[in-house]
Amino acid sequence: MNRTTRIYGFHPVHEALLHRAHEVRKVWILASKHGGRRREMEKLCGSTGVRVEHAQSSDPVWSAGAVHNGFAAELAAVAHGEAPHGEAARASATREASGKTGDQSFVVLAEDVQDPRNLGALLRVCEGAGAGRVLVRDRGSAPLSATAVKTSAGASEWLNVERIGSSAQRLEQMKKEGYWIYGLAAGGELPWAVDLTGPVVLCVGGEEGGLRQLTQERCDRLIGLPMKGHVSSLNLATAAAAVLYEAVRQRTTGKKGR
Repeated sequence: MNRTTRIYGFHPVHEALLHRAHEVRKVWILASKHGGRRREMEKLCGSTGVRVEHAQSSDPVWSAGAVHNGFAAELAAVAHGEAPHGEAARASATREASGKTGDQSFVVLAEDVQDPRNLGALLRVCEGAGAGRVLVRDRGSAPLSATAVKTSAGASEWLNVERIGSSAQRLEQMKKEGYWIYGLAAGGELPWAVDLTGPVVLCVGGEEGGLRQLTQERCDRLIGLPMKGHVSSLNLATAAAAVLYEAVRQRTTGKKGR
């Protein structure tokens, strides 16, 4: 049985057409939508051979409640963990060959991120910071749904996102491969006091309980942010951004943490 999923918003649909047009079955554009973005989307659909429908605001495609900005697409759904094949494999290989997949020695592991908007925001930060891979603990985490893709503003199309079973087991494996493991947790060391160059994995916990105890135990060091105001914590994507960009600074300038 053919499975499909829908994504909404100009950037997610645009990125899908650019990087996996073979999975896009149809694009909807709100009939009342005019301007440069509509023309650009129609031109891209024409060049990739994807069918376009101009839908009225009352049509069912807009009834999901997602913020769509006048654009939506139907994609062939790929199950989590399913190996790419055919055109999908070639597209993945092309991204890797072009160097567009980020720094493969710079990895983020996320677990128990239950809100798809937080997951999307985290993916956007990871892609912006140049992370090569994002590992998402499957159990207890939000799926890479239309909401997550929309919130990522197209970043999910550029990232290698892998759903994993056990965080602890994967971290043990990555330690053997030479990675240093750092966990984001309250009370941890300041990020600029830690060497974030070389092969590293930054572990980010969920909204409710942060990192699991077993995951923290696998970390070489824990990293925290100084809170100078009245609130005691930051949104997980915001906290991850602060640490990731300290890593970017160190990896760009060569100035390691003390």
